[in-house]
Amino acid sequence: MTQLDIAALRARFPALGRTHRGQPFVYLDGPGGTQVPEVVLEAMTGYLRTTNANHGGAFPTSEASDAIVEEAHEAAADLLGVEPDEIVLGANMTTLTFHLSRSIGASFSAGDEIIVTGLDHAANVDPWLAIARDRGLVVRCWEPRLEDCTLDLTELRALLSPRTRLVAVGWASNAVGTINPVAEIAALAHSIGAWVYVDAVHAVPHLPIDARAVEADFLVCSAYKFFGPHVGAAYGRRSILAALPAYRVGPAGLSRETGTGNFEGYAGMLAAIGYLEDVGVMAGAASESSRRAKLTAAMMAIRSEEASLFRRLHDGLAAIDGVRLFGIRDPAQFDRRTPTAAITVAGRAPHDVAAALGVEGIAAWDGHFYATGLIERLGLAESGGLVRIGLTHYNTAAEVDRLLESVARLAAGGGAGVGARVRVAAGSPAVG
Repeated sequence: MTQLDIAALRARFPALGRTHRGQPFVYLDGPGGTQVPEVVLEAMTGYLRTTNANHGGAFPTSEASDAIVEEAHEAAADLLGVEPDEIVLGANMTTLTFHLSRSIGASFSAGDEIIVTGLDHAANVDPWLAIARDRGLVVRCWEPRLEDCTLDLTELRALLSPRTRLVAVGWASNAVGTINPVAEIAALAHSIGAWVYVDAVHAVPHLPIDARAVEADFLVCSAYKFFGPHVGAAYGRRSILAALPAYRVGPAGLSRETGTGNFEGYAGMLAAIGYLEDVGVMAGAASESSRRAKLTAAMMAIRSEEASLFRRLHDGLAAIDGVRLFGIRDPAQFDRRTPTAAITVAGRAPHDVAAALGVEGIAAWDGHFYATGLIERLGLAESGGLVRIGLTHYNTAAEVDRLLESVARLAAGGGAGVGARVRVAAGSPAVG
């Protein structure tokens, strides 16, 4: 695998040229939405300039539009390791999950059980609570281990019963970065005949995803988290989708996609996946290889780049007095986490930390990130939650060091400013 040329990739993202008070703006807000490469902007504006037409017309612009939408399904399928007819496009993961949960719940009977987790984003919890209220279902919660924010399979085994019909779980936590053992979870669920619904929103930008290999029955993601626009993509196992009732208007051709689609958004998602193909070629995939092969190579290379950058971030944060890290903190276990750090700073409210970083031109999120159950369980809801620092492959060591300097100054009682320095832990790479 060839090392990625991060400078060359950064040059493809117009937003990364933004400055703030004479310094480059630092985007560490990736878990809330990534920046987009120029090709995504070009694809969306190009669609609207030359191809803007509704579905199914017998004229050139509609035919061209349909071709783009069809290829978007194919590209999303290649990204997730499935087939195009198993892909449902829509607004975002949350909207798709509410939509699909209606069909899924309609196949269940009163008293059937759904398992959710205390680690997940609310988008993979609240739709199941809603459908359970509507249909008399029982929702059971798989509680996380709070010391490292992980899920223990032993606890899942204790929750599974002959009435369990669905296990809803995240591939990775958007709040603290934990990567869950999805394949093992699916195997346990399938052993008693239950389906598995996977929220992969936080995983897709960081990991090679193969929904079929892990035996997911449903898997959902949002393109704006992997360098695209605000659209969502869902996978549903073909045999299950075919058997579920569909809520749609009668003439609709695609039974799971209701209303007119965001065609320019689908064009942008297709371009974002095309960008990742280019990353795969840079990483060593043959230019003539399949899209799936290029995407797998891209995500493996991205995973490698982000791993070393996260180690620098983790070691630097761990060296700052007053900073508390949440989630998996053992470097030997970092293969079980994404490059997303969640922290508190003693004596500082999370929002104040994020606001101070914002003054310095560093974007980082604070709050609960819709992982409200986890934040409540950690006892942080009343104090403002966490500060979340999310790395992506377009971030650099210099940006990490700026963040560390700022956090160290805040932890020491200082305010926003420029010029402080923080010790980088031994073993962290010096350049990047």
